[in-house]
Amino acid sequence: MNSLTVSQGGHVGMTMLSNRFIDEYMSDANDAQLKVYLYLLRCAGSAQATGISTIADHFNFTEKDIMRALQYWDKKHIISLLYDDAKKLAGIRLENLDAKVSAEIVSMPTFKASVDTPAPVYDKSVITLDQIRAFKQKEQTAELVFVAEQYLGKPLSTENIRSLIFMEDHLNFSTDLIDYLIQYCVDRGKRDFRYIEKVAISWAEAGIATPEEAALRATKYDKDIYTVMNALGRTGSPTKKEASYIHKWLHEYGFSLDIILVACERCAVATDKHRLEYTDGILSSWRENGVHSMQDIQDADAAFQKKKTTKAAHSSSSANPFHQFPQNQYDYDELLQKVKIN
Repeated sequence: MNSLTVSQGGHVGMTMLSNRFIDEYMSDANDAQLKVYLYLLRCAGSAQATGISTIADHFNFTEKDIMRALQYWDKKHIISLLYDDAKKLAGIRLENLDAKVSAEIVSMPTFKASVDTPAPVYDKSVITLDQIRAFKQKEQTAELVFVAEQYLGKPLSTENIRSLIFMEDHLNFSTDLIDYLIQYCVDRGKRDFRYIEKVAISWAEAGIATPEEAALRATKYDKDIYTVMNALGRTGSPTKKEASYIHKWLHEYGFSLDIILVACERCAVATDKHRLEYTDGILSSWRENGVHSMQDIQDADAAFQKKKTTKAAHSSSSANPFHQFPQNQYDYDELLQKVKIN
């Protein structure tokens, strides 16, 4: 990818971090997102050109990780991704957060999942501090904030309150459903609001509108856990760690049950030990490479077999020792075993 020009609206010649970024954005950003933003500030302050591959190499991330981080900040409106006529990324502009004027929240339609029409993007950053204060002062939502803080064992941040407003206004969740949602996540050892918000979105996509409907979904989820455990040759109740693996595959990775069962089948054939870790390696690799359907799996298998055939043909034709250079070709299953099973 070509070098990118990074520019900044505001001071240059030094790396400056806005207090607004620290107060409102930093707490909800993950490690990759924070590193990428700080690196961009450094580049902008020194008028240093960079590129996606350069940033990825600098932090030992994949280029997809870098693009996801950039798109995250672009959606937050603290950077702007600039594209050329061919719709290729050509530059990045860092916005001057301290120069931004707080905007009133815009009215958004109630979220409804649709196969054909994507859900509208809800920009939580437009929720003003006055609206947050009003939310905390209303009798019903003030009680929700108090209960949430008791569940989580800490005061809610500004971004946490924005998430609650997102659930109420955009997902159309009642306070009872939000209460149940937070309790549901905490009972499973998950107190991170990014995780809670992901579960909320998955419930909205499933059309869940009441705590009773959420409880029914949880029952179905428990059935999925036992289905996966049986596919791995496990009997009895799953441990907390085992359940967390399966929850990650279903909700964080977004794999359907049939895709997970394919990975379990391959794991069961390959090894009789550390099967959860091995399956996790398979699904993590599929997620990284954009594999999300049966057809994607078939295409990936075909590409891998072609690569092995090419490697075998090359090895058989390289009889001359002066031409036997080491090749960067790897056995997928062998790599997974080395990385995940050791």
